[in-house]
Amino acid sequence: MKLDLYYARRFAQWFLVIAGVLMTLVVLIDLNEQIRRFDSLDLGAGKLIGLTLLNAPAAFDEFLPLIMILSTIVLFVGLARSSELVVTRAIGRSGIRALAAPVLVAALIGILALSTLNPIVAATTNRFKTLSETYRNGGPSALSLSGEGLWLRQGSPQGQSVIHASGYAGEQQDSSLGNGDADSIKLFDITILDYAPGGTPIRQIVAESARLQGGDWLLTKAKVWPLAAGLNPETSSAEHEVLLVPTTLTTDRIRDTLGTADGISVYDLPATIRDLDEAGFSTKRYEVWYQAELARPLFLVAMVLVGAAFTMRHARFGGTGLAVLTAVLLGFGLHFIRNFAQVLGENGQIPVALAAWAPPVAAILLTMGLLLHAEDG
Repeated sequence: MKLDLYYARRFAQWFLVIAGVLMTLVVLIDLNEQIRRFDSLDLGAGKLIGLTLLNAPAAFDEFLPLIMILSTIVLFVGLARSSELVVTRAIGRSGIRALAAPVLVAALIGILALSTLNPIVAATTNRFKTLSETYRNGGPSALSLSGEGLWLRQGSPQGQSVIHASGYAGEQQDSSLGNGDADSIKLFDITILDYAPGGTPIRQIVAESARLQGGDWLLTKAKVWPLAAGLNPETSSAEHEVLLVPTTLTTDRIRDTLGTADGISVYDLPATIRDLDEAGFSTKRYEVWYQAELARPLFLVAMVLVGAAFTMRHARFGGTGLAVLTAVLLGFGLHFIRNFAQVLGENGQIPVALAAWAPPVAAILLTMGLLLHAEDG
């Protein structure tokens, strides 16, 4: 028991050290990127540092598999050089038994990443997007889906606009006409409420449909009610067969928001998938992402086993550098295969469960076979 606690403590210490060093580098690089992005806006140092820190949880979540495999490599290379693994085997414990403590720690970290880190990443990602849009456009832009339809919020120095649509569809156009995107977005039964910078409503628009055309919404069969003080909205209203409304949104941004799970907590994903399905949108990408997050602890365990499979050897055998390089490359390969399987799942080419769970399970079985062969021949 004491030996297991010793291995667990050593693994946790190296995990914290490597995570601290790597995240320090990532934060410094991201701070430089934020300075470059907002150079023309002359933001203060406090705001730039705040944006960088809001990005840090997402970066940590992204680099977690790399931190895990590097921690495993450093731990077992150190144990091999100090002959502690030899002593462990001499007292009757196999090398696989020595893996129990690091694997358990990795599983606990994976559970914490799923249950705690994921909601934090969702919250900080949303806050980062809101502040970025506010600094750039004077107000945030947002998109959300519910059983009532599609909701959009766009910001500009002139104020905010809230857009509601009961339906959505992709629209193929002739790009040679030069009046829109070749693959645009069309909304149906539109209601737009414009607000002044102070938050006062100034205009309401109802239209039959709308599609993005360059930097504008092209509304058809629209009716506009001014909401200025002292005016009767109905008597001052005007009808337009075609009306252009400026927007900061783009087709790509809307499609990316509809197709990404960034900013959505794993606890909110089931409801999001249900709302998307009710609104008639594809839910494959969200389903794959949800299953992949549930498989995160198993994937981190697989990274530990990959690192251990090539470094649990005595240092006197030589070839430590090659073994470390092989372990790192296999770790990157496993990460690539996992992402590739998710893409196949999102496209419907393989089942969702297979896309999310097959890579970590296959990696665990493969590395356990290598470890058993190394231990028992």
